[in-house]
Amino acid sequence: MPQLGFGVFQVPDDEAESAVTAALAAGYRSIDTAQAYGNEEGVGRALASSGLPREDLFITTKLWNSASTAWTRDAVLREFDASLARLGLDRLDLYLIHWPRPMRDDYLTVLRAFAEIPRERLRAFGVSNFTPAHLRRLKDETGIVPALNQIELHPYFQQTETRAADEELGVVTEAWSPLGQGKGLLDDPVIASVAGKHGVTPAQAVLRWHLQLGNVVIPKSVTPSRIRENLDVFGFELDGDDMTAFAGLDRDGRVGPHPDEFDAG
Repeated sequence: MPQLGFGVFQVPDDEAESAVTAALAAGYRSIDTAQAYGNEEGVGRALASSGLPREDLFITTKLWNSASTAWTRDAVLREFDASLARLGLDRLDLYLIHWPRPMRDDYLTVLRAFAEIPRERLRAFGVSNFTPAHLRRLKDETGIVPALNQIELHPYFQQTETRAADEELGVVTEAWSPLGQGKGLLDDPVIASVAGKHGVTPAQAVLRWHLQLGNVVIPKSVTPSRIRENLDVFGFELDGDDMTAFAGLDRDGRVGPHPDEFDAG
């Protein structure tokens, strides 16, 4: 899986095709979507028209949640097939459960169903928004350790405990909202100073910080120039002082819902 990919959260289906086309043209090969985003078909159109070999691409999507019922095994497997159909693919590289929804108590069932999908149709499966407690329960009660945990993660919300649990369990950490969803993070003077020191933009400095921490990261944009800019983060390296400065930015800066409280509809 490429460490730097392209996300399409909040990109309407009719814009997803052009955004993903621009991303693929810029050099991205990992695309992250979800059933809930409503743009799997647009992503699929871009993949089909790209001319790129399927083996060069890494495609992720996610199982959404029903607010009124718990998932059953058969329903999970049907939804996997439906996502593949919308994407126009015969196999998926990574499939994630989007939220744990502990109040529904169905994520053990979902991950067991994921584990049944033949590897020729699904290369790997994982989770999104899982806390250390959710991950340890999965391991203890099913023996399943997901390949990846996609969580909200940015300099204002560094998720030290969850990243440590992921590392302990051998789970890859992937950051959603890596640039803080435009909530002022990129205007932070500390980040501006680090960016200026290296002659890069604040967004590039933040993405470089993620990469050096070992996070997989999936920035999103629909602007071709920013799509290219977000990929251009391999020509410089943050030093120890820079990483220390970033570490000092950590605070309770969560912008999304808490995984223990969110029952997605």
